[in-house]
Amino acid sequence: MTTLAPHSPYPRDFAGYGPNPPAARWPNGAKVALSFVLNYEEGGENTVLNGDAGSEVYLHEVPGGTPLKGARSLTVESQFDYGARAGVWRVLRLFRERGLRLTVYAVGRALELNPAVGAAFAEAGHEVAAHGWRWFDYQEVPEEVEAEHIARTVEVIRRTVGRAPVGWYTGRIGPNTRRLVVRHGGFLYDSDAYDDDLPHYVAVEGRPHLVIPYTLDANDMKFCVPPGFAGHRAFEDYLRDGLDQLRAEPHATMMSVGLHCRLVGRPARAAALRRFLDHAAACPDVWIATREEIARHWLATHPPGG
Repeated sequence: MTTLAPHSPYPRDFAGYGPNPPAARWPNGAKVALSFVLNYEEGGENTVLNGDAGSEVYLHEVPGGTPLKGARSLTVESQFDYGARAGVWRVLRLFRERGLRLTVYAVGRALELNPAVGAAFAEAGHEVAAHGWRWFDYQEVPEEVEAEHIARTVEVIRRTVGRAPVGWYTGRIGPNTRRLVVRHGGFLYDSDAYDDDLPHYVAVEGRPHLVIPYTLDANDMKFCVPPGFAGHRAFEDYLRDGLDQLRAEPHATMMSVGLHCRLVGRPARAAALRRFLDHAAACPDVWIATREEIARHWLATHPPGG
């Protein structure tokens, strides 16, 4: 068993807010701030068209297996294409019909390949946050390359959407990601954490930085990874139970729901999302907000050091 010297701090925070979290004070006395996130990744995945060694094996209808090396997998590509051609529009329609807004985690390369969808996000008033230049694992990407990718992602979102992103989420982060994001500047928050039900601050190069935790459980990705949802009604029940549990708890909190165009954009899954949207919208104690709105509220209500 490896032990640290007494003077060496253990670089993880297990205490958090403990049993007495701060009063969130969401608008209108809401018990839950509910954040929907739509991941727009189509075209940013692994493919030789992007100069990668092989095809994508992650988060599609037949995940896993062995990638095709040095060749395109048309089967995999067409599943991602569905998200851009049909799924994204179905999801946007569901939110438009209910007058609700969401946060888009946009991969830079994906927006570059389909700028029309970026314009649609902006026209609908959705927040577009950055989701990396490419949809892959940044664990071993050199620091200077990742810094360049951050800058490219910001620029393509600015050009496509009309404003620079104020939120960041890589997902498969590397050891330098958060520091490089803060160093780049212009971000209110990042969401590369799954460690709490409330926003919180971390120190990055001596400065406080806001983290708005994300989710991998209340997420349609569980249709593609084990143990996952056996069907769309299990997805709906999971979201509904999660929201109702948080509404019943004594402290106000937040809930994230992760969505993917090529997954929840399929008709049966979209039906489950539709029913959950109607349930959430009917709850008077739920504030459906973008992550930017949550960040600005937290920064104003619970400033760092306040």
